[in-house]
Formats: sequence, structure tokens, C-alpha cells
Amino acid sequence: MELHVRYEGNDDPKKCSARKLARFDLVTLHRSVRTTPPGIVLDPFADRALSPADTNDANAATGRLVALDCSWETAEAEAFKLDGPHRSLPFLVAGNPVNYGTPFQLNTVEAFAAALCILGHRAHAEEILGKFRWGHTFLELNDEPLRRYADCADSGEVIAVQSEYLDA
Repeated sequence: MELHVRYEGNDDPKKCSARKLARFDLVTLHRSVRTTPPGIVLDPFADRALSPADTNDANAATGRLVALDCSWETAEAEAFKLDGPHRSLPFLVAGNPVNYGTPFQLNTVEAFAAALCILGHRAHAEEILGKFRWGHTFLELNDEPLRRYADCADSGEVIAVQSEYLDA
């Protein structure tokens, strides 16, 4: 799958996982909405959870995932402008040093890796996480839920599995 990032550049360049992935030609950065191609948009404010069924969506046929790399203050407004089906990621915990162990606070590479695992591209997820010393930690912390989400038929099943973790 192609990985694209709508990149605003308002973060610490030394800690930016999207910029690091771009240095290795693993993602394409886009400085404007106009140049960002359509794809499945990873949007924390979306009403539907990402599921394996999204690979069958006509809009997903592009084979692209699109993430938004910006401050949380502008994320909702900026994500709204991106073209493609918007999907949120289910419950997962961060493995990165900044937000380690915090639920729903994934950085860009973690969001891409989670989406790739859920959509059945685990080897691609391992490849991109391999560029980070802590990348394996994300997969170790979330191994069970990622495998369970990947076995779901649709968004409803993903939400049901997520509920088991949130209610535990």
C-alpha cells in the first residue's frame, strides 16, 4: 500500500516519525490538501472504525493510506478536507517514547502500522516500524488486539472487540 501524509510541519523535526519515514522513501509528504491524493484517511474523529472490509471499498481500491500530521488543535478541521473514506483506529496503546502506554495517542508511523496490520499487511507494518528503535514495542504492546481487529469482518465487529478492551 502507498502511504501518504498531509504534513503541516508544526512539530519537532527530530521527533517526527512522518519525516523520518519520508527520508527512507517509505511515505510521501504533501504540504497541501490539493496535492494529497485520495485514499483511506486515518482520522481520529471519524465515525467508522477501520476494518478489513475497507479493502473492498471502491475508494480504497487506490491502495493508499493517508495520515494527517499536524497539531491536535487543527486536526479535525484539516482531516475534514482530505478526500477518501475517513476511518478511525480502534483502541491501541502507543509504544513511542513520547506517549508510551497512552491509549489512542499514536504517532504517524504507529497509525500507519496499525492500519496496515488491520488491513492484512503486517509485513509492511514491520518494515516501517523497523526504522525506529522502539518500533517493535508498538507491535508487542498491541499484538493481540491488532490480530483480533484483523480477523473482524467489518467496522461493527472491530468496535465490539474494542469494547472488550475498554470495558476490561
